[in-house]
Amino acid sequence: MKIDWNSKYTTISAYTVITFAICLALVLVVVCFSSIMGAFGAAINTLSSFVWGFVIAFLLNPVMLASERLMKKLLEKKKPHPKLCRFISTIIAIIFGIAVIAALIAIIVPQVLESIMTIFSNAQNYINNIYDWINTTLAEYPDIATYLNSQLDSIEKTVLTAVNSLIPKVGDWALKLKDGAVGFAVGLKDFVIGFIVAVYLLLDKEKFLAQGKKIIVALFPEKVAYEIRRICTKINKSLNGFITGKILDSFIIGMLCFILMNIFKMEFPVLISTIIGITNIIPFFGPFIGAIPSALLLLISEPSQTIPFIVMIFALQQFDGNILGPHILGDSTGLPAFWVMFAIFLGGGLFGFAGMILGVPIFAVIYALAQELIESLLKKKGLPSETDAYLPETEPIEKQSKFSKHKKNA
Repeated sequence: MKIDWNSKYTTISAYTVITFAICLALVLVVVCFSSIMGAFGAAINTLSSFVWGFVIAFLLNPVMLASERLMKKLLEKKKPHPKLCRFISTIIAIIFGIAVIAALIAIIVPQVLESIMTIFSNAQNYINNIYDWINTTLAEYPDIATYLNSQLDSIEKTVLTAVNSLIPKVGDWALKLKDGAVGFAVGLKDFVIGFIVAVYLLLDKEKFLAQGKKIIVALFPEKVAYEIRRICTKINKSLNGFITGKILDSFIIGMLCFILMNIFKMEFPVLISTIIGITNIIPFFGPFIGAIPSALLLLISEPSQTIPFIVMIFALQQFDGNILGPHILGDSTGLPAFWVMFAIFLGGGLFGFAGMILGVPIFAVIYALAQELIESLLKKKGLPSETDAYLPETEPIEKQSKFSKHKKNA
């Protein structure tokens, strides 16, 4: 029996079945949510090596492209060998990535752990500094000083108990990390396999992209396929420009912080510079997230350095926000400050630290696409697309004729 798909009743039946299937799927998702999330988590854990491979390939892709451009310039007078250039450029990018990780593990991590050990070892002296500061500052208010001292006594017992239990463990961690970057990397099986996956992805990048484009074109109509490819290109451009630029920007800020802290002979330069550099990757709130605990650390260890440190960080962040950041990143997001804050809170709430970093560029793409859609719908209605045209007017609504005049002119 031949089905007449143009029949009204056939169409209604098809829509009914589709609607029922969607409702049934939603019910199953709600009822079996924990099982689905468990299966999803298991799948992610199974594919974690490939996830690491995609992340590593994405981060090393700019290094590979820069190496490839340099090699083509050096070999432009000779017969080109694109596959050889790609292979050598990929190896250079992988070596660069391994060298950065090895440097972080072999140089920065032990010094950070040493700083933490120093903090734990001198915890009693830091608490005595706080006692002295309270008694000196609140000498004219003995009741308040007595109350704070009593509260500090209980905090002191808790802190010292925790410190005494953590010191042996931190020492063990430091010894394990100082054994070498190779032993540390062997323990991270998924991470090591991820580098191998990244090599294959970088070598055949164009082939994988072509396969993805082929699938999209085969499955979707021409206009939909074009929009999907355009959105993917936009997401790639936004993420690539923002993440690589922000990592470079944060590395420079961390190095400048380390140099300035050594010049001014401040305590814990490696630890604090690492905190400042890592948190600076987070847009908008990053400088505050890194500066507050660092300032508190200096306050309890060397109070006289706290104010100079705050002034230094403020000057450093002004330099980053007004000179270095715009030069490296440009207007890579195009988001207003309110939506940057919204994206950070939303991304951080859903996915933690990674969400705080990726939330801004991803939301920037969503914001740009939504803006395009709204402007397109307004143009179809013959209405102005400029936001200023929708500001509240002082005249009553009955007397406003801006939109109607615009529609008539259109």
